[in-house]
Amino acid sequence: MHSTEEKLKAFERLLEIMDELREKCPWDREQTLESLRNLTIEETYELADAIMDQDLEEIRKELGDLMLHIVFYSKIGSEKGVFDIADVIDGINKKLIFRHPHVFGERKVKDSVEVIENWEELKMKEGNRSVLSGVPISLPAMIKSHRIQDKARAVGFDWDYREQVWDKVIEEINEVKDELINGNQKEKMEEEIGDLLFSIVNAARLYDIEPETALERTNRKFIKRFKYLEARAAEMGRSLKEMNLDEMESIWQEAKTI
Repeated sequence: MHSTEEKLKAFERLLEIMDELREKCPWDREQTLESLRNLTIEETYELADAIMDQDLEEIRKELGDLMLHIVFYSKIGSEKGVFDIADVIDGINKKLIFRHPHVFGERKVKDSVEVIENWEELKMKEGNRSVLSGVPISLPAMIKSHRIQDKARAVGFDWDYREQVWDKVIEEINEVKDELINGNQKEKMEEEIGDLLFSIVNAARLYDIEPETALERTNRKFIKRFKYLEARAAEMGRSLKEMNLDEMESIWQEAKTI
């Protein structure tokens, strides 16, 4: 791997390239903090896809794209006279040291759970009025619910035993069934479905399962099997609309063996 000196030179070269692009490239000159936002979100999802695929080479490339965005935002910040890349790095350095007193100070911790609890305590000292204030509003709902529950756990708001969550899941399932069968208000049905999903995310968290990752794996599995179903139907000279459910189920079971 590269030496610290080589890493610093590579980063310095990126900063030089960014300066030149901002000066000489019409597209790069036009970009603003706002115009880069959606592109950054896209790059983040591309990195997430590469991680799901366990494609290390693609992960390297996507990390480079995200690094470029960090440098780009910092360049725009420096032009506005409010911050530059040194301020960005210095800020995260100070935050990491402050939030890890068990590494850079005298505080002792027994495990990672206590580290998280201390983390939330320290964030409150930094001025956060709620342990939930650090959860981004624009996070996808499933990831957000997982983060909300994780943060609540850090201050002791959690089940005594993880097995207790299943009573809550069953309770929510029954409430959903009752509302869907007997209810007629879409808003109420939506609320009950939301409560059920929240309880499922809670169960996943308690068993150290990332619900977003689990659901994405199922999405990909379904896509693979459905494409197999489409391909087999085409080989038979049929369209899916022409096939009954039993015929499709038979091919679906084939797909599960592949």
